[in-house]
Amino acid sequence: MLGEYRIEGRRASEIAASVERGVGDGELAPGQLLPPMRELANTLGVNPNTVAAAYRTLRERGVIETAGRKGSRVRPRPASTARGSLRIEAPPGVRDVGEGSPDATLLPDLGEALAAAAEDYRAGPGLYGEEAVLPGLARAARAGLDADGVPDGPVVVTSGSLDAVERVLAVHLKPGDVVAVEDPGWGSMLDLVPALGLRARPVALDQDGPLPQDVERALRAGARALVVTDRAQNPTGASVSAARARELRSVLAGYPQVLLIEDDHGHAIVDVPLYPLAGVTEHWAFVRSVAKAYGPDLRVAVLTGDALTLDRVAGRQRLGPGWVSRLLQRAVLHLWESGAVDPAAVARSYGERRRALVEALERRGIPAYGRSGMHVWVPVGDETGAVARLLHAGWAVAPGARFRLASPPGVRLTVSRLSEADIEPLADAVAAAAGPVRPVGYD
Repeated sequence: MLGEYRIEGRRASEIAASVERGVGDGELAPGQLLPPMRELANTLGVNPNTVAAAYRTLRERGVIETAGRKGSRVRPRPASTARGSLRIEAPPGVRDVGEGSPDATLLPDLGEALAAAAEDYRAGPGLYGEEAVLPGLARAARAGLDADGVPDGPVVVTSGSLDAVERVLAVHLKPGDVVAVEDPGWGSMLDLVPALGLRARPVALDQDGPLPQDVERALRAGARALVVTDRAQNPTGASVSAARARELRSVLAGYPQVLLIEDDHGHAIVDVPLYPLAGVTEHWAFVRSVAKAYGPDLRVAVLTGDALTLDRVAGRQRLGPGWVSRLLQRAVLHLWESGAVDPAAVARSYGERRRALVEALERRGIPAYGRSGMHVWVPVGDETGAVARLLHAGWAVAPGARFRLASPPGVRLTVSRLSEADIEPLADAVAAAAGPVRPVGYD
């Protein structure tokens, strides 16, 4: 069953560590079936409850998954193997269109904002016991949320979108619970779910967002939470439309106990309106990051939601980091108030490059998708072959395996570093590399 690898240990922690070593070293492959608990207990000469405790620890760490009588297996993509590692390094002379960062030329100069924050700090240094969220930042964030129709709720500041999502999931769910996630979807999200000991249930989407019938199936099957990207979905560029929002809200109304998490990381870089889903379920959270428009290194996101969820998140945050640096909060507030970013101009810049690439590919008979944001998703017949052929042609792209659970193969192209002169050569290379593709539901 395990080949030559021997699981060792007398205590639960030792057995769990032995399995993790095997996974980390590659001696226990993804999908590898582990021995039944009683069988392993007999082999090791320990109580079956000891092995059961070890397997429970491994499930909670996202290393293995258990499917009743089918036994326990190493996860197809263990939490110890981040999807971010499934990237193609661009050697000298190869253009990298898979890295995924925003266009640095569209990011504001932070010097003035940081200087203003330092000046504020000189007048009143931040100390223990102060409010975790600057009142001015909370007011500005809430005003923006109100303008976009996001239901009223408290404001918490977190260290980016993923930090917010992790905290919300952690205060509501327990290991083994199912989370419905977009497929293809954000690779870090697909890593986070098993790392928390949760199980991911893939939900298909098209360019209008998650498919209502797939969401319905996931919730009916017992999913305790649903995570939706409202705009600039990574990797497909999908954006929840008004009609789709109505359909999804209708589905959610039938499952008021489900936790809804919305990610609006595309705020200030998109030119499509927001149609929030929040307000239908009892517990919900809505997160908006500054990373794409103002700079990933700021590590600031604003989170709102129902009062109980935000109280739990803020309470747990106080026991850990305490708060997100108020210096950074001051800098972000200065950026907002000074108009350092013109969202319309940024959205136009990404949109022109994204649409030009999609149209160039369509002229070559290659389906491509990217309604909003900075990414274009291209279905391919042979993902590994397409990535290799593109690399040979001088382009490093993001393999679709970073973003997929059950959806068909594809590659992600990021337009941030593209110039007008790059569009046609890149489209030629993709068309030559893509191969035959079976239809997918992104239209």
